[in-house]
Amino acid sequence: MRSHVEIITTPTSDTPGTTLLLHHDSRRYYIGNISEGTQRASVERGVRLSKLSQIFMTGKTEWANTGGLIGMILTLADQTGSSEISRTHHKAAKKRNSTFDREGNEGNEGSSVVAADGPLNDEDPTKHTLTIHGGKNLTHTLATARRFVFRKGMPVVVHEYGSGAENGNNLAATWSDMNIQVWAMSISPERPKGSENQFSSDCSQEPTAEQPRTSGSPIGQKASDRRIREAVISEMFNSGWRLDALVEIPLAKVRLPASAIFVRNSETGNIETYEGPLPGSAIPLPDITVLVRQPWPGALVESLPPTSPSHEAVSYIIRNHPQRGRFDPIKAKQLKVEKGRKYAQLTMGESVEAQDGTIVTPGMVLGEGKDGGGLAVVELPSVKYVKGLVGRPEWKSEEVMKGIGAIIWILGDGVSQDPSLKTFVNEMTHLKHIVSSRDHTPNYLALESAASAALRLHQICSKGFPIPDHDNVTLPQHQVGASLASVKPPESFVAAQRGQIVQLEPAVELLDHAIVPPLNTLKVMQQTPIDVLRLARDTDGQLYSVRNIGELRERQRDLYGKDVEIISLGTGSASPSKYRNVSATLIRVPGFGSYLLDCGENTLGQLKRVFPPCELKKVLRDLKMIWISHLHADHHLGTVSVIKAWYQEVHQSINPSTLSTPENLADILRLEHRLPVVSAAGMINWLADYSSVEDFGYERLLPLTVGSAKPWEGLSSSLTWGDTPLGFKTEDQALNLAMVEATGLADIQAVDVDHCVGAKAVSLTFPTGFKLSYSGDCRPSQAFAQIGKGSTVLLHEATFEDELQGDALAKKHSTTSEALGVGIAMGARRIVLTHFSQRYQKIPVMNEYEGKEPNLEGRNDQSLPNTDAALEASSDTLALVEDEVIEDEVNSFSRVPTSESSRTPSSVPCARSTSPKGQRQDEASAVVNIKKSVAVDMRIAVAFDYMRIRVGEIAELERFTPALMKLFDEAATQYKLTNGDSKRTEKTPDVKRVKQEQHGTTKGSPKGKKTKTNRRSSGADRSILL
Repeated sequence: MRSHVEIITTPTSDTPGTTLLLHHDSRRYYIGNISEGTQRASVERGVRLSKLSQIFMTGKTEWANTGGLIGMILTLADQTGSSEISRTHHKAAKKRNSTFDREGNEGNEGSSVVAADGPLNDEDPTKHTLTIHGGKNLTHTLATARRFVFRKGMPVVVHEYGSGAENGNNLAATWSDMNIQVWAMSISPERPKGSENQFSSDCSQEPTAEQPRTSGSPIGQKASDRRIREAVISEMFNSGWRLDALVEIPLAKVRLPASAIFVRNSETGNIETYEGPLPGSAIPLPDITVLVRQPWPGALVESLPPTSPSHEAVSYIIRNHPQRGRFDPIKAKQLKVEKGRKYAQLTMGESVEAQDGTIVTPGMVLGEGKDGGGLAVVELPSVKYVKGLVGRPEWKSEEVMKGIGAIIWILGDGVSQDPSLKTFVNEMTHLKHIVSSRDHTPNYLALESAASAALRLHQICSKGFPIPDHDNVTLPQHQVGASLASVKPPESFVAAQRGQIVQLEPAVELLDHAIVPPLNTLKVMQQTPIDVLRLARDTDGQLYSVRNIGELRERQRDLYGKDVEIISLGTGSASPSKYRNVSATLIRVPGFGSYLLDCGENTLGQLKRVFPPCELKKVLRDLKMIWISHLHADHHLGTVSVIKAWYQEVHQSINPSTLSTPENLADILRLEHRLPVVSAAGMINWLADYSSVEDFGYERLLPLTVGSAKPWEGLSSSLTWGDTPLGFKTEDQALNLAMVEATGLADIQAVDVDHCVGAKAVSLTFPTGFKLSYSGDCRPSQAFAQIGKGSTVLLHEATFEDELQGDALAKKHSTTSEALGVGIAMGARRIVLTHFSQRYQKIPVMNEYEGKEPNLEGRNDQSLPNTDAALEASSDTLALVEDEVIEDEVNSFSRVPTSESSRTPSSVPCARSTSPKGQRQDEASAVVNIKKSVAVDMRIAVAFDYMRIRVGEIAELERFTPALMKLFDEAATQYKLTNGDSKRTEKTPDVKRVKQEQHGTTKGSPKGKKTKTNRRSSGADRSILL
């Protein structure tokens, strides 16, 4: 039996935590941190997790360690659901084939029948269960996501370990399965003198089987609270809820919004849509019962039992089971043991009776056994945890430590210098010591695919595409607000590296053969084709000629906000991929501040790659608002990390004695340095829920619930802080000025859009006249076009190319042409397209746009009711699930086949998404000529991760299109050559032809006459003309 532990991540900007993967033939186990970015790094490393069954979370239960857990569970649940569907369909096909005999007659009447929407009758496929181990509040953390997470078919079980779960002098394993034994160690920090009660919440014991669980006692209440949280988790991941189920309730008790209300026709018995007055209206309600869809049960839980932050940090000792010695059949025969079943029993460790009546024990016929190999994984967040760790009885127990050959240390800043820890390590020189820490591992580029793309884009246009900030040498790592003190680890420590392996069987060894070296950025840039660089250089020379500069200045003379900077932090949809992170865009408005539009997982890591530490400090200090468009996980799971970084930079550096006490609401807004977070109620409620787990700065936020405008009725958006109305045009002029000072805005307007309940698009207006509109995820909206009239910049999702119009309709997204149509309806001067399907791995496939009249959806989209996201399942589109999952990326994450629609529940019909005919996903990396015939000076940019571009530079970026086309043409050709296909397909872009088309002529056509490209026959239209 072979088993080993592989180091998947060490602390970097891309992967802030340390993650290990324990391999056994039958199962996989994640150990360490599941931080933001872990899933993306796993995809990058090609980790296949189809056998993942256990996750052992180390350290404290805080977002820095658990921020990637929800996203990873969603992906695992999706691949499990896809696997279940595939197996069910496979069985169904076999059953159908078996119902016909050789003569073609139908089979027996008793043949199994497949239900239309259920598993086979003979036996349901075994459900894959994911078990997560960790410290106190882990269950609570997952339960806070009940408003936006719902999956069926993958039960999630949580085991929490705290000081109350200690076994005293009993050092039996905390948990075991067929492969390993685990000893969990929950370590509390050392208490400063005079603060005996500071961590009292951590020391309360969980009830044991012997203790009574009466509701009147604190222990009984804890047990009751735990059961509530566990029930919520069960409903989130293993519910029997169905979207198409209707329940009958009195009309007066209907909770709005409901996506549809039905009544049963008393004469025909048919179900019909109810079209009468609704609860809350001025018209009296009829006394009738109606049929409605209910939200999934977990979302009906208004609030969770109270909790408080836990300071305990969990570590583990993990060991394989002992291996029995080799069975000796000669000895067994001599002892007169019957051959067959009794041989097997002895091999399994059971005693048997021989033919002469004597009892034969396994030790009489088995050779000498071997202790199972193992290691300890220890996380110490600060030096306060060292004393509790070194004093653990497990280290002195021969029974626990036999077979343990290594310790992997996950250490906070400066912990390796603690004298007590150094002494402990020196006493354990017989063990191998591997350390993962920002003090000892550099900030290398962990996401090589994204970094390589960024490097090549930088060569084409250095102004718009910076080199991701990194450092493969300096230790300790540069950090915001941290000093660079020299750190010297104990001599026994070996710095952890990606790909490093701790082999457990047949013997414990540290293997370096699979170590992944840092990305060689110089080599990547040297591999860029010379003709691509020549095109870029020629463009650069032409662009900055005196004539072109003068023309550009004249054309943009009346353009507001030319110096406003747009930074694309995540431009992909659904889940993180190798090339694109999930949604986030930073807008920097000189003189006013920075504004974050959506905040997908690891947005903070993307910020750290775009900005060096000194500049990131300024960005955080200038942050004026976070806008979350809707509750899909790919749009907001990075919010807590960004808020905490802002809080640490802004508020932990303020001397409290310098703060004055506000006397009114206007003073609170002006003086308390609060960060506005603006969204629907569901997002605000989630932040409040999670604030009981960790102090991430919630008390210093200005959480604003936004009400939707109704432009056709002349109604503006509303803003409320709790029950207190705020705004820019209230009767209180002092409050209006305070809002302008707090946000930097002159106005904010939002409308409901067609994507999921609670989804909103927004327009931000600044005192200078600069106006920016952001769509979030949606179908094209008339109401959005109305509030965005006169926008300087439109940032709009373009998830699908026009060929996938059916997918856009089914999943409630926009195509490229639809997004441009919204921009034309607004009269936007600049359009930035983002949120591309992850099937377009490097560059989105775009389409011709002839400037046709935009076809926007009707007015009804602007009247969708505002709601808490807990009711989102009442909608035809569930907000808890993103619309698609990337087939290529998920298949690199597991061996389970999955469909592109697997992010949508099986009960929700949606069209099948496919790449263009005959085109592999890796080939779908080119661009298309966007032809514009509009009156305004509209310029269009396509967003890439790490892109930094000023509004006044968007027109300049257009000119680099031929070089971009050539770059990705070469990449696609190289891909084909690598995979044995030396033929260039007809879809390969013809750069010369595209350049001619850009200037309005092609060879063989009259000079100056524009020719329309045939999209089906020319590869030139799969190019990017920004």
